Amino acid sequence: MLMQANSRFHKIDKDFRSPYARDRDRIIHCVSFRKLEYKTQVFLNQEGDFFRTRLTHSLEVSQIARSITSTLNLNESLAEAIALAHDLGHTPFGHVGGDTLDECLRKDGFSHGFEHNYQSFRVVSFLEKRYKSFDGLNLTFATLEGILKHSFPYHKSFLPPKIHEQFNLDTHPSLEAMIVDRADEIAYTSHDIDDGINSGLISFDDLKESELVCEILEKVKKEGIEVSDEEMFRYRFSSHLINHLVYALLENSRDNINSAEILSATTDAKSEIPIGLGKELETQLKKLKKILYIKLYQHQKIITKMFAGKQAIIGLYNGLMQEDKMLPKLVYKQLELRNKHRVIADYIASMSDRHAISFYKEMYGK
Repeated sequence: MLMQANSRFHKIDKDFRSPYARDRDRIIHCVSFRKLEYKTQVFLNQEGDFFRTRLTHSLEVSQIARSITSTLNLNESLAEAIALAHDLGHTPFGHVGGDTLDECLRKDGFSHGFEHNYQSFRVVSFLEKRYKSFDGLNLTFATLEGILKHSFPYHKSFLPPKIHEQFNLDTHPSLEAMIVDRADEIAYTSHDIDDGINSGLISFDDLKESELVCEILEKVKKEGIEVSDEEMFRYRFSSHLINHLVYALLENSRDNINSAEILSATTDAKSEIPIGLGKELETQLKKLKKILYIKLYQHQKIITKMFAGKQAIIGLYNGLMQEDKMLPKLVYKQLELRNKHRVIADYIASMSDRHAISFYKEMYGK
């Protein structure tokens, strides 16, 4: 019998789906998943229909993770469930929104603040309400653990004692969860380059400091495609980059995997993570991500948009703390049961970009 994070859960006597496929379906049908459509990845949703959102990013992570787990004879549905849920805790306006909400809470004396990975776990285990007798989506232990342990190290100062009691933070999660972590990295590296170049904020020339980019550019040029054929060139670059990283991960990880223990979560976290790209490629990818940070994520236009988002988060938080009757009825009722700061932070975190902007303008008459 699969372990549950909550001893009270809804038992299903008969179901045509596997437990992890059922997890996936519950995640897809929850409110928080639908809101990802209007949450920022790098570019605000209002920038245009082409750019990735948290929803399209989650789908791309899921596709990559499913391909890898299928090839390695691991549990594809488990990887898919973790991938689709891994960003449910993100606030509006991307990482800036989360960092700002964290600052607001810490300023008010909450040392544990806000962290989007843990918020994703809170969404599926507490904030979503689907059953009368308990909170959460009623997911399996393996899926919950994969969401909680999305990034290494797993010990975090803000995690409450009950988490330490329910999950062993001294062990790695399932291999599927570790694959999702790397699929996440592959997906955002590839699509952020695609979006960045399509936006005109960066060019392939800006990225030629990266040996990895140069290698992928050569693969595209061998197909006879010129940089002047912008859309096709971008598409083929993304395709080659993803394939290059996935094949390297498969080659470097296959011998480290014991398929007979595909759901094992007992590997000591001090041991080396068995899922990786190889030392040289890990170094190349790290350098490419540094270049993207400097030339894209810190671009003046991105910073300007994110600064506006930060002010919206601060304004929403301060406004709702001063006048909590602006909260929707169902959220306002939670103030009788939970800490006001946390209720307001959870509400803001759940907003889409456009909801946050609209509510901010309404609140301050702008």
